[in-house]
Parts: sequence; structure tokens; C-alpha cells
Amino acid sequence: MRRTRANTVRIIGGVWRSRILKFPDAADLRPTPDRVRETLFNWLSRTLAGAACLDLFAGSGALGFEALSRGAASVVMVEKDAAVLRALRENATKLGAMNLTVVRGDALEFARGARSPFDIVFVDPPYRLGLHAVALGLVAGLLAEDGRVYVESHAIIDPPRGWDILKHARAGSVHFHLLRRKPDGQSGVPGNV
Repeated sequence: MRRTRANTVRIIGGVWRSRILKFPDAADLRPTPDRVRETLFNWLSRTLAGAACLDLFAGSGALGFEALSRGAASVVMVEKDAAVLRALRENATKLGAMNLTVVRGDALEFARGARSPFDIVFVDPPYRLGLHAVALGLVAGLLAEDGRVYVESHAIIDPPRGWDILKHARAGSVHFHLLRRKPDGQSGVPGNV
């Protein structure tokens, strides 16, 4: 059995503020930096309370656990790496996380088969795989009315037709975006978050 080194990430706000999450080394696993999460959750501050969230490429779980800590009603995390999945479940137990569902599986396959609507979807796949456009196409049908999608990438994204970028920022080499589906007939002018 290969030995994995434990890495850590800190929850930065809400009821679990300053709690530390451990996760193993895994290919392409890089938690969303504190500065990025702080900005993202400021953007979501008016929509997060009571929201149903999907953390599609969960990894360390930093986004999903942060959402629960700050008042989301529920979070579904999808992860296919067995060691990372085990760490997510251990962290959930350590925090006493209620209303959390951890699913072992491929993120895109999960999105193809899911039926429940989500208010907020986090899309942070391994950068090198270039899955943003495919993931956006799949989650479009999973969004509740006026739902939001967070996308993290190594470059600014060009969203597929039918999407508005509401917010975009950059921290170092990380570009992050908040998107929503354009309502039918909308001109494409970004709305308020």
C-alpha cells in the first residue's frame, strides 16, 4: 500500500471557521485558495443561506464544506478517487456535517444522471482536462431557477452559448467565475449576483 502525505485546508468562515480539513496527495488535487474562497463566498452571500449545492469535482471538499459552514441547506460532493473520498467522509464525521451526501463516482456521469435541482454548483475540475464547457452543458439542466455556477480555471473562460458571466476575478494563476443561465430572450447583459 502506498503511503500518502496528508495536506490541509482551513475553513475560513461560518460555524466551522478555522477548522482544519486533511486530504491525501492525489493527482490534480489543488484546493481552492483561501483568498479565492473568501471572494467567492462574498459573491454568494445573498444566495447561500438555505441553498442546495453540488460540489461536482469535490477534491479536498473545501468548497462544499465552506458552503455548509456558511449556511447552505445541503451539499452533494462527487469524487472518484478512493483515498480522497475516504478523507471527505472522515472530515464530514469530524465536523459532524449534516445534510451532506458524498458520492463516489465520475463527476460528469453524476451530472448526466442527476435529477435534483441545485441552487449553486461548484465546477472545479483538473485544469489540464479542459472539462469546463462539458460540465456547464451538463449542469445547465440541474440548476434551480436563478441558480449560480462557480467555475475555476487556469485562464478566463469563454462560456458556452446561453451563459452569463456575472463575476470574474483572478488570484495569482487562478481565474474564477460566477455564472448563470441566461433567461430566455435576455440580451446577455450581466445581472446582479
